[in-house]
Amino acid sequence: MHAAVVSSFDAPPRYGEYPAPVAEGENEMVVDVLAAGLHHLVRARANGTHYSSTGRLPFVPGVDGVVRDRHGNLRYAVLDDSDLGMFAEQTVIDPRRSVVLPGDVDPVHIAAAMNPAMSSWVALRRRIAFQEGQRVLVLGATGSAGRMAVQIAKQFGAAYVIAAGRNVSRLAALHDLGADETVTFEQTDRAADVDVVLDYVWGEPSARAMTAMITARRDRSAPLDWIQIGSVAGQTSPLHSALLRASRLQICGSGIGSVSSRDILAELPELAVAVHTGAIDVQARPVPLARITETWSAETEDRIVYLP
Repeated sequence: MHAAVVSSFDAPPRYGEYPAPVAEGENEMVVDVLAAGLHHLVRARANGTHYSSTGRLPFVPGVDGVVRDRHGNLRYAVLDDSDLGMFAEQTVIDPRRSVVLPGDVDPVHIAAAMNPAMSSWVALRRRIAFQEGQRVLVLGATGSAGRMAVQIAKQFGAAYVIAAGRNVSRLAALHDLGADETVTFEQTDRAADVDVVLDYVWGEPSARAMTAMITARRDRSAPLDWIQIGSVAGQTSPLHSALLRASRLQICGSGIGSVSSRDILAELPELAVAVHTGAIDVQARPVPLARITETWSAETEDRIVYLP
């Protein structure tokens, strides 16, 4: 079969031949892949920098996607650590780590949205006791996951959502998706009194934002849940210890390991319905898998989805 193969952590995957999969256990099923998204997690695993990377070579990347099983059902499936990912004509899934989809879903939209949308959905549902009426700051709101986080926070009942980012024109478009206010990273003191921060940035920008917000906070004894989700600005952040002593700041992470697979899987059906019904706006770009090498590092506003 054809697949995209990572043979070096220093080079993009290449399209070529790869052995066809074989189901070996009772909880394994060979499926046809219809669509699989190119996410930050996929790139990070492919270059060996993500904390969940196995370090093995060669392998087929791709952590999730829409597949058709042997009974003709469409499924959204998430893969565990495997050398055979979704960027192939076929792969092997554990049906228990999948959700059966309606027959009329758009595989491209599902494949584009589920992974980035899951980041804020699971963070608000499983990492904190989020309540309707709370105020939310999305730090790094102009990326695919961030713009979905704005929408999801509103759907969960946030009273006020502030979207923060660098690109002013992209920020302006977020008002139509539910953002009540937009700020640049230099204006995060205006978000000082939020209850929750969904942080896709980390690094130096997050440290500056945290300092500005806590300094300007009217009631530092009020809880501030800071959920670290992404790290596009750096893996480490120079936080001053006084921030933790001078406020009721509570920092937690949300991702693989901090949320159990069982809890993540439990959220997938409702999230898939939200994507399918259009409750979450999706920007997706379908691309033939054969073009993976030339599109691997493309900087796009929409989510690339590979079609085997």
